[in-house]
Amino acid sequence: MAFDAFALILSMIGLGMLFARLRALPDNTADVLNRIVLYLCLPASILTYAPRLRLDMTLVGLMVTPWLLMLAVWALLSVSRRGLRLRRDEYAVLLVCVALGNTSFIGYPMVSALLGDRALPYAVIYDQFGTFIMLSTFGLYVLARYSGDATPSTRRIVARILRFPPVWALLFGLTLMPEQAPVWIASGLKNLADAMLPLVMLAVGLSLRLKLPRDEIKPLVVGLSLKLLLLPALAWPLSRLLGLRDGMLHVNVLESAMPTMITAAALAITHNLAPRLAAALVGYGILLSLATLPAWAWLLHRFAG
Repeated sequence: MAFDAFALILSMIGLGMLFARLRALPDNTADVLNRIVLYLCLPASILTYAPRLRLDMTLVGLMVTPWLLMLAVWALLSVSRRGLRLRRDEYAVLLVCVALGNTSFIGYPMVSALLGDRALPYAVIYDQFGTFIMLSTFGLYVLARYSGDATPSTRRIVARILRFPPVWALLFGLTLMPEQAPVWIASGLKNLADAMLPLVMLAVGLSLRLKLPRDEIKPLVVGLSLKLLLLPALAWPLSRLLGLRDGMLHVNVLESAMPTMITAAALAITHNLAPRLAAALVGYGILLSLATLPAWAWLLHRFAG
């Protein structure tokens, strides 16, 4: 990882934690920052890099990997549920928080920092065709099933997808956006995209919770081990089987190694599904990923070419 990007990440997380402790900012600052990223920075990043993509069969591996890993998580947790003595709500939280990684808010900046901007178009494919659609389908289904809510209808799922700003940015970027946009447009989009890293990390620092749920240590360790270690270890040979090479393989593994999606954990909390476990998976996952992500990037450069 470039030293300046790593220093910026640590600095912004530290500042966020300090501001939260001093109560220097309004309580909803993290939510506001995340909305700015969602409505401005993330679409700008997609519009910057999506036009460089040429949709073809070589990208299918990036699209299906998160779905295959989700099935692996589901199978592993289903088999080990009794042995681990997981409560119903703990099982549900592990399903969504392990299967769904933070492949956009944290994924884009980390892929850029670790692999360079040229890798970002592949991260967009992994995130938009994989993780985001999984959140709106598999994620909603699990949360509804285990919280007692009604199973979401197809209409509700489609409506949720269509209300997501980055989806429109992706559609525009793949169809109407020229690969070489006018300089003033390209420069503005790049500036907004570059703002995503400090804003996301500041929001992470503001909302980071590290209170260890003592009665949920075992599922916490299981979740972190699966999310940060096992999934990328599975993604590596899977990428080979799917015909991914070089930059696409690196992105596929690195995106699979991202920590838990903050939105998935937040939804679990709002559904009152093991809220302390969901918060701990996010907090500890983000901090540990600052070590595991560079380690995976080094392994990829060392052994995957």
